[in-house]
Amino acid sequence: MPGGRPAIVEPEPVVLADTELLARLFRALGDATRLRLLELLLEEGELHQMELVRRLGATQARVSEHMGCLVWCGFVQTRTEGRRTLYRVKDRKVRTLVAQARRFLEANEAQIACCRRIDAATTGES
Repeated sequence: MPGGRPAIVEPEPVVLADTELLARLFRALGDATRLRLLELLLEEGELHQMELVRRLGATQARVSEHMGCLVWCGFVQTRTEGRRTLYRVKDRKVRTLVAQARRFLEANEAQIACCRRIDAATTGES
């Protein structure tokens, strides 16, 4: 897209190794905004986009971008009600995945909080 923002998905299917696909799954959940959006939907069941904007304290554009990722990757589904778009978690396994991650964190919080490699991976540092 000349002069505009790049599309969030590839125009053609991409073949990736299983480990790369799994890493992408974790990167999708590795963004604090997307994770908070998922947690809001897990808590409330279904929310309108503007309610997500209000509760997150983010711009509509930012929420829309992150919701697009969560929908495309299969974590969230939409439902249209008139002119409103409502979001909800698509699969019960998402709740289980987040809950298991929280349990893992309980036993490893200090190590994860102090790991410089995680931040280096997201900023491109080595």
